[in-house]
Amino acid sequence: MTTLTPAALVTQLRWRYAVKKFDAARKIPAETWAALEEALVLSPSSYGLQPWRFVVVDDPAVRAKLQPLSWNQAQVTEASHFVVLAARPTTTEADVDAFIQRMCEVRGGTPDALAAYRKMMVGGVVKAMSPELQGHWAGHQVYIALGNFMTAAAALGVDTCPMEGINPAGYDEVLGLPAQGFKTLVACAVGYRSADDKYAAAPKVRYATTEVVRHV
Repeated sequence: MTTLTPAALVTQLRWRYAVKKFDAARKIPAETWAALEEALVLSPSSYGLQPWRFVVVDDPAVRAKLQPLSWNQAQVTEASHFVVLAARPTTTEADVDAFIQRMCEVRGGTPDALAAYRKMMVGGVVKAMSPELQGHWAGHQVYIALGNFMTAAAALGVDTCPMEGINPAGYDEVLGLPAQGFKTLVACAVGYRSADDKYAAAPKVRYATTEVVRHV
């Protein structure tokens, strides 16, 4: 059952923008943040393989280390929450097996019953793609999660700012991601806009729907 009307959804999507200045004193309530974390977890991915890791940077000292690796953008330290979205650079049969095991835990059944699905995933990702292509594929999945997260935040009246202007290798070093089998792709500052962020009232600049949407 949906509780968000079509008009309300469009209103929230028009309301959202990439916040340039956050209100550092305003924090996201715990219940709201828990829902946004679930939005990340529930994001769709190809085959359901979820080749990602979402790092919520709570420690102010760690955020301070990340800020100079982000062109000194203030959002890194001013926002209520800061999330780093990372991808698994390669996918192995062990990764597929871990997902198969999780499916059995959640839905019941045995790995043998999922042998055909396992074969399809191994054939489609592990064997059919080079390591470079696997990395690109995983990155695409991460960006699906980012879009899902930002839309969920807007629906809840929470502001975001996706950030690609970062040093991924530097982030990896600070967060120790390579040792965990992941690499930084993008970050997202999350919180509430400052009352004096001049960009908040700027009209959205989008091409007309008729120019970018085609019905065939």
